[in-house]
Amino acid sequence: MSHAIVCTDLSFAWPDGTPVLDGLDAAFGTGRTGLIGVNGAGKSTLLKLIAGELRPGSGSVAVEGEIGYLPQTLVLGGAATVSDLLGVSGTRAALHAIERGEATEENFAAVGDDGWDVEERARAELDRLGLEHLGLDRPVPTLSGGETMMVGLAALLLARPDVLLLDEPTNNLDLDARRRLHDAVAAWKGVLVVVSHDRELLELVDDIADLRDGGVRSFGGNLSAYEELLAVEQEAAERAVRAAETDLRRQKRELEEAHVKLARRKRYGDKMNENKREPKIVMGARKRAAQESAGKHRIMHEERLAGARSRLDEAENAVREDDEIRVELPATRVPAGRTVVTVTGLSAPEPEPATLTELIVRGPERIGLVGPNGSGKTTLLRALVGESPLEGADVRIGVDGVRYLPQRLDVLDDALSVVENVRAHAPSASVTEIRSGLARFLFRGARAERPAGTLSGGERFRAVLASLLLAEPAPRLLLLDEPTNNLDMASVRQLSQALAAYRGALIVVSHDMPFLRTLGLTRLLRTDRATGLTEGDPME
Repeated sequence: MSHAIVCTDLSFAWPDGTPVLDGLDAAFGTGRTGLIGVNGAGKSTLLKLIAGELRPGSGSVAVEGEIGYLPQTLVLGGAATVSDLLGVSGTRAALHAIERGEATEENFAAVGDDGWDVEERARAELDRLGLEHLGLDRPVPTLSGGETMMVGLAALLLARPDVLLLDEPTNNLDLDARRRLHDAVAAWKGVLVVVSHDRELLELVDDIADLRDGGVRSFGGNLSAYEELLAVEQEAAERAVRAAETDLRRQKRELEEAHVKLARRKRYGDKMNENKREPKIVMGARKRAAQESAGKHRIMHEERLAGARSRLDEAENAVREDDEIRVELPATRVPAGRTVVTVTGLSAPEPEPATLTELIVRGPERIGLVGPNGSGKTTLLRALVGESPLEGADVRIGVDGVRYLPQRLDVLDDALSVVENVRAHAPSASVTEIRSGLARFLFRGARAERPAGTLSGGERFRAVLASLLLAEPAPRLLLLDEPTNNLDMASVRQLSQALAAYRGALIVVSHDMPFLRTLGLTRLLRTDRATGLTEGDPME
C-alpha cells in the first residue's frame, strides 16, 4: 500500500530543550487512522509537524496532496466571522462587488472558476453539520466551543483536502454534533488521521496507530480490534513475567545450593589435607582441580542467574504500565443546609411551565448540566464566577473557594512554568508542597519546570486541574466545563473516582453521559436556546 504521509527519523524538542519526539518513523495510508496514546506522548505535536505548523529538529515529513488540519483549539481574531472561519470571505466580497456592478478583473480573479456558488456550498456544509442557525456574518466570539469546532470542520469539508488531520474533534460537541461528526468521518474517502479519546469515533476507523515510547505501532481494525489484540498480548506478557520470575527463583536456589556443595567440598579437602592421608602432590592436584571445577560451577550458575534476571526485565518491559494521574480533592465539606448558589430572574425566549426562573444549590449537591451546543451552559458557569453577567438575572454565591475549570484552558500564563502557575494560586504553599501535589498529576522533576505554552492538551488540562485543586482556599464549589476533554481513558477514570468522593458542591458541564453517571448526580439540569433551564432526571 502506498503511503500518503511518511515521517522519517523525525525529532522535535521545545525551545527549552524538552524532547517530544526522537527519531520517529511513521507512515499513514489511504483510509481512516485513529492516532492514540497517553497524554503527553506527542500526538498533537506529530499532527502539527505533518501539517507544517511546526518544524522538526531533524528528519523529514513527506505528504502527498493538500492538507486540511483542525487543531484542538482554533486561534481566531476577535473580529472573525463564520465566513472568515470557512475561508470564503474574500470570494464572497468579490461576488457581492460584481453584483453591485464592480466587474473588475481583480474581482473575477478572486471568484475564479468554482467560486460562483460558494455561499450555497458553504450553507450546505453548515446545514449538513447541524449549523443551519448560523449566519455567515455571525461573529465567531458569539459561538460556543462546540459550534466553533463544527464550523472549523465545515471549512475543511468545503475545501476538500486530500489529507485530513483532526485533533480531538469531538471536544465540546453535544450528542447531535458528535453524531454528525461521526457521519462525516465515516463518509471520508481520502486520507484521514484523527487524534481522539472518543470511543465511538475510534470504532469508525480502519486502523489504530499507537504512539508509545517514541514509536508508532499500527494495528489493522478499529479500537475494539486493537483492544482485543492488546489484551492477548498483555496476557502473554504477564505469563512470560510469571515464568521468568519462577525461573529466577529456581536459579537463585540452585546457586545457593551450589555454594553449599562447594563449601562442603572445601571443608572435606581441608580435612583431608590436615590428616595427610594422600601424597602431597596428589592432594595439591586434587585441590587445584576442585578449585577449577568450583569456579566453573559458580560461573555457570551466575550466568544462568544473570540470564534469568535479563529475561525477567525483558518480560516486564513487554507489560504496559502507563502512568495515571492521582486526583486527590481537598477534604472540603459543605453542610447539607448551606445555600451555595442562588440565581434569580432566569428567563427564556419561549418559556414552558417547567422552565426555571430560579436556581438554588444547597449543600454538597452534585449537578450535571447538559444541553445542545450554544444553549448557554458555559454562559451560566461564567456568570456564577462573575466573568460575564447573565442578562436579567441576579447571582449570589454563599461560600468561599469557588473554582472554575473553563473549556478553553486559557487560565495559565504560557510564559511561566507549571510550578510558577500553581504558586500564583497558592502563594503561601512551599515549593516542596507544590511539587508533591504536581507529582500526583504526573509533573515530576523537570516536567514541573516546563513552560505552560509547551504543554499538550492533556498535559495542559492536568496543569489547570492542579492549579484549581491546590489553590487557596480549598474549593467548596467546583464548576467544571467539559472536564474530560483531552484526557486519556485512564485519567478520566481517576477523575471520576475523585469527583465521586468530593464532598463540596459540584456543577459539571459535559456531553459525556457515561462520565456524568459515575459522579452520583443528585440533579440534572438541561439548557435550551428556546425554553431556557429545566430540570431532568439524573438517573436517565
